[in-house]
Amino acid sequence: MANDTEASSRARESSSAPSAKPIDYLVLERVSPQISLKRSAALDALTDVLVVGAFADGSLLPSAQALDSSSKGKLSALIKRGDLDPKAGSSIMLFDVKGAQAQRVLLVNLGARDKFNDIAFANVLNAVATTLASGSSVNVAVTLAEIDVAGRSLAWRLQQASRILADGGYRFDAPKEKQNGKHKSERRARNIALLIDEEVTKDLEFAVRSGQAIAEGMALTKDLGNLPGNVCHPGYLADSARELGKELGFGVEVLERADMAKLGMYSALSVGRASDEPCRFIVMHYRGAEHEGKPIVLVGKGVTFDTGGISLKPGEDLDMMKYDMCGAASVFGAMKTVARLELPINLVGIVAAAENMPGGNATRPGDVVKSMSGLTIEILNTDAEGRLLLCDALTYAERFNPDCVIDIATLTGACVIALGTQTSGLFANDDALADELLQCGTETCDRAWRMPMFDEYQDQLKSNFADMSNLGGRPAGSVTAACFLSRFAQNYRWAHLDIAGTASLGGDAKGATGRPVPLLSEFLIKRAERASAE
Repeated sequence: MANDTEASSRARESSSAPSAKPIDYLVLERVSPQISLKRSAALDALTDVLVVGAFADGSLLPSAQALDSSSKGKLSALIKRGDLDPKAGSSIMLFDVKGAQAQRVLLVNLGARDKFNDIAFANVLNAVATTLASGSSVNVAVTLAEIDVAGRSLAWRLQQASRILADGGYRFDAPKEKQNGKHKSERRARNIALLIDEEVTKDLEFAVRSGQAIAEGMALTKDLGNLPGNVCHPGYLADSARELGKELGFGVEVLERADMAKLGMYSALSVGRASDEPCRFIVMHYRGAEHEGKPIVLVGKGVTFDTGGISLKPGEDLDMMKYDMCGAASVFGAMKTVARLELPINLVGIVAAAENMPGGNATRPGDVVKSMSGLTIEILNTDAEGRLLLCDALTYAERFNPDCVIDIATLTGACVIALGTQTSGLFANDDALADELLQCGTETCDRAWRMPMFDEYQDQLKSNFADMSNLGGRPAGSVTAACFLSRFAQNYRWAHLDIAGTASLGGDAKGATGRPVPLLSEFLIKRAERASAE
């Protein structure tokens, strides 16, 4: 077996170069827009900008109607003239609207009334968030929660508005030029009030607060993903976990390479053998329940840079491989959201972190390693490394006697081919858990699609030299990767989210998306609500 020994581990760590920090960066220090809820008429809102809506057919929402009446038909007239672009999400800024206390009014096109649904609502809010983030207004009031969305409550509309508007102010601030020792502040909305015309209840307040907390978790996930690989390595993730635990009051354990070897995590260790940055195995413990109930366990793939190892990847777009740790980053984001909301649940976040590099000590195709479970694995391709990390993490998760385990990973390019960048792939060994996650994805517009995992696919993982191989060939690549993981999750309810297509974007929009933090957070919030009701 190609196992790391403690002696070789010490030798490699002693020869490793110190981690370079050639740039100034900030991650945990972030100023997010503050979202509040107010019962107020649109005309009475004393603010820099008041946001109101109109459908493409010219019909106005109640707040826009009030402004139209007070200004003697100003809004109706400009729509009739065609001044408002007919595209959904387009907007026009109005000045000196008679009867309004706001300095300016942003009129937003909601699109076709008969096609307006939850996705359209989210798209309009995203367009508004982009407009506000690029403007100079500090204080904003938004009335769009008054829109009737079929099948959706006011609380749902407020949570979505809070999350999307807060997330719209995200900017990657590290590295960033400093002036007078401080990072330059960018022009963007800092205080956003959501206006409603009914009583403010605790449920509605929580909806707004949870939306903002999810946005904060997404921001952390994006920050970690967007950092360059020479900064965000396994040790940096470990330090970030410790800092996050201190900030939010939960426990953190970090297992070093020798600790992992003692536990028999030779599959995970095989991934980082050639890197000067040793593997880390990070365990975060959030204990919010009053009793010692079974925890939910989140497991994140944390390959901080993936060259493919000896099975070297092509050079094109190789810079995008810094996003191969977005599964781990989403665990950080979900932990932050849960702790910020002080949810009454028990949650364990596990991050298996490694850097997959070529080198003289690298794992080779054809090597056989032993996993923590005792099962042996023939490594046919060192670029199928995420599953080698996750299998040991899934075995480790069993010690917590979990209610369920959800792993999140940028696992396969095959999932991108199957589902594109819009939808995450969902695999599960439990139908109820799968349905629960799918519903949460629909609720948050962070959708997933359930993929098959029939027993027949397991045959593609056969090996002549070990219990299994780490590659099932080109056909159904995302499915066979999930089948591989399923062999290590047989003793509990388990789901796997393949986020290879949804965790980041390339091109002009290059950057981490923060997904699937909304889906995970909604799942955990609903579990907390269920626990409180019992």
